[in-house]
Amino acid sequence: MTHEEIEDAVPLYATGVLDRAERQALEAHLLSGCTSCHHALKEYQAVAAMLPLGLAQTSPARNLKAQIMASRNPVAAALENGQKDEPKPSLEPGEWMNHLFPPITPARSVSLPWALGIAAVLLVTVAGYLGWSFTTRLSSDGAKIEQLETALQEQTTKLVGLQRVVADRDRTVAILERDGERRGHDIAELKEQLIERETELEGLEQQLTSRSAAGARGKTPQDELAALLRQPSIRVVSLNGSEMAKNASGLLLYDAKTQKIWLYAVNLPECVNGTMYQLWAIDQRPKSIGTFHMDSGETAHLMVKRLPDFERTKKFAVSLEPPGGRPQPTGALYLVSQS
Repeated sequence: MTHEEIEDAVPLYATGVLDRAERQALEAHLLSGCTSCHHALKEYQAVAAMLPLGLAQTSPARNLKAQIMASRNPVAAALENGQKDEPKPSLEPGEWMNHLFPPITPARSVSLPWALGIAAVLLVTVAGYLGWSFTTRLSSDGAKIEQLETALQEQTTKLVGLQRVVADRDRTVAILERDGERRGHDIAELKEQLIERETELEGLEQQLTSRSAAGARGKTPQDELAALLRQPSIRVVSLNGSEMAKNASGLLLYDAKTQKIWLYAVNLPECVNGTMYQLWAIDQRPKSIGTFHMDSGETAHLMVKRLPDFERTKKFAVSLEPPGGRPQPTGALYLVSQS
């Protein structure tokens, strides 16, 4: 018998309905030390011991005794009826073996229907127990599957959140890259403008140097101009001559640290009849910064003033005004900066 067949025969063994060969095979298997079959047998024996308690008592049939007596062997029936067999003088040949080792004849059980009923009840009980065990295991597996699905849903939600964060970071990186490219272009343009401004400053410096009169009053200090032009914090604004003075030019420098401006004016016409030049900072309306005078023979002039509102100024201009200057420009413009 295989192990599966032996396991199926354990309930029948517990109720005592196995034949001799199957019983001996199962007992030999139990003697071999199978732990699972031992535990199963104990459980089935406990159940089988409780089965008779659940059966209803019924009164036997009237002819049951007669049937039992009729089923007995003829020798016992003859003894009960008073018939006596004559004793045999001796055993026949070969009968001594049967006398020492009586053959096992299958016993006819009167309680066969009871045994079949017990077996049926036992089978129903075992089937119910197996069904209950299967249902319990199925419920446990369902709960585990539900827990796994919940955990999977939580992980999916976290993954979606991480994907959103990554997408936001990618968009931020793309924006920063575009901003970096734009700033790179701006820096390149600023470098080009700086190169142009440096070239213009060099030309203005050469122009101031060539047109300044050595020893004249109001002489342009080229050393100070050169030192200011080399400072990285200096802002430079160029002023060009108008129709009134086409050969005139000017250079305005601003230092953000000290909030001072330096105006270098070159080739402006001589101030006559007490007139003077006045520098204007134009935002929404002109604001006077200061006045200066160009004497006879003077080709360049330096004016130093303080201007806190340089960043808001959109344009600079120099006009020729009456003596003492005016609150608003009234004379012609001689120098004008680019917008």
